[in-house]
Amino acid sequence: MEISSLKTLLLVQIHGSIAGAARALDLDPSSVSRTVANVESELGIRLFQRTTRRLTVTEEGQAYLTRIAPLIEEFDAAREAARGLRGTATGLLRMTSSVAFADQMIVPLLPDFQTLYPDIAIDLQSSDTNLDLVEQGIDLAIRLAPAPKGELVSTRLLRTRYRVVASPDFLRAQAPITHPTDLERVECLRFALPGLSQHWRFRHSGGVPFDVAVRGRLMISNALALRRAVCLGIGVALLADWLIKEELAQGRLVALFADHDCTATDFETAAWGLYPNRSYLPQKTRVMLDFLRKHMKDRA
Repeated sequence: MEISSLKTLLLVQIHGSIAGAARALDLDPSSVSRTVANVESELGIRLFQRTTRRLTVTEEGQAYLTRIAPLIEEFDAAREAARGLRGTATGLLRMTSSVAFADQMIVPLLPDFQTLYPDIAIDLQSSDTNLDLVEQGIDLAIRLAPAPKGELVSTRLLRTRYRVVASPDFLRAQAPITHPTDLERVECLRFALPGLSQHWRFRHSGGVPFDVAVRGRLMISNALALRRAVCLGIGVALLADWLIKEELAQGRLVALFADHDCTATDFETAAWGLYPNRSYLPQKTRVMLDFLRKHMKDRA
């Protein structure tokens, strides 16, 4: 029995459907269904109970899959270890991150990564929706957030800081904005995500945090578009440092409140690499994590 067939069975179990496993494998569902049927025929047992609406693991199937899962992991771990000794990393690496972070922080690094690791193919899915790593068959997600919680394994790649910024033209047209509470009277460009649009949080030199209510006629769900809008002088915005580094250096934006920390959620935010919780880390994922951790700080 082929290892690939056994892996297919485990994916069907994880995703709870033939269709989900097929998406993860980038195969036609009929091909996955045939693989399951062939294994069941060879074993002489039914692994899955299938109806038109759902798929469940049979008692015999559960016993079988529970036994083979650690063996498959050991097989993959041995293969990755052998490749590591050989000095090569290969395979398809499926990644995801937000649209803006992919554009600003990941894509510019890919030419150097591909030079170092020519045998790794990359499928980068940029999305401002947090994709399900298991359901979508994704090896690595880069997420911007406080320390993640849950079943996924996380490693910090880059500490992130936020700045309140505006264009010079916008500031010239306003009364002086010298304290965060002054934002209550100016037009603020807000990020259109739950919990990020009504209040911004500030802290002076490590003191007690306080919230400032912000208002504005424009909410935008994409950070690149939000940066464009603030550069056009439409209002004030709260943006990550890695997104506005060039604009600040060239004078297209001005950072306000240099003596305050600011955030929309939590002051200890970072870019995190997340991957499925498993007993080993594939070499293709490991080398990408190490590469991003080393080179991202140069772009922040």
